[in-house]
Order: sequence, then C-alpha cells, then structure tokens
Amino acid sequence: MAENHFPTVGVGVVILNEADEILLIQRGTEPNIGMWTIPGGRQEPGETLIETAHREIYEETGVQISIPKLIDVVDLIRHDDNGTLLRHYALIDYAARYISGDPRPGGDAAAVAWVPAGEIEGHISWKETLRIVHEAISMLRDSD
Repeated sequence: MAENHFPTVGVGVVILNEADEILLIQRGTEPNIGMWTIPGGRQEPGETLIETAHREIYEETGVQISIPKLIDVVDLIRHDDNGTLLRHYALIDYAARYISGDPRPGGDAAAVAWVPAGEIEGHISWKETLRIVHEAISMLRDSD
C-alpha cells in the first residue's frame, strides 16, 4: 500500500498473562524504531479486525491469545513542519488474555518482553498507549 493512502487501519492488542504482566514488543522498523509498544499491525484487505489481531500477534510474538475485547479507537495523525500529512493511522485497540506460545520476536518486532503491569510506564512513552494499557488491565481484571 502506498504511504499516501490515508488512513491506514492498525490493530493493537494489550496481552495480559496470569502473572499480571503485559507483552510488549520493541519496534524494529519505522515509525518509532527502537521504542516499546503493544504488538499489532496493519489490517489486510478482506481480513476482519479480529483476524488481524490474531494474525499480527502471532507474527510479531509467536503467542496465541483469547478472543480480543475492544478497548478504544485512536487516531494517530502526524504532519511535517509545513503541515503536510505524513501519517494517519486509525488504531483499533483490544485487550486479550495470553493463551499459549513462547514469546519470540517476529515480523517487524526486534524484541519481545513480559513487563509487570506496575512497571509499564517505564517502557511506553506515548500517553495514548499508556491509557489503552491501563484500560485493558482494568477490563481484563474485572472479567476474572
């Protein structure tokens, strides 16, 4: 898909395990190379959002997840200094429980790590992702 076709639909999933840890990936490509975030990626034509969630999580981390529950939809819009639109992502974020698999980096993930829920602020810098993670933790804990 050409970079100038906007918006791009992206799906992210906050994955919580039984040890109350969140699975994060370190981005191996732009945008935000080297930064830690929740796993996910672009929706492909003909694919449902839930199919995208399962596929991207498996490709990037090698794990299987429960059926994802919708948390929120967030717009990520970036302009250059002249006001030209560089990126517009419609990000659909879900919460899910870890089911199985040994986490390993794949796809555009350079690394994966289980991070204790109470230490997430030390890893994620974008406030919207932090908000999504906290909402997911509350949602998943309340469903237990």
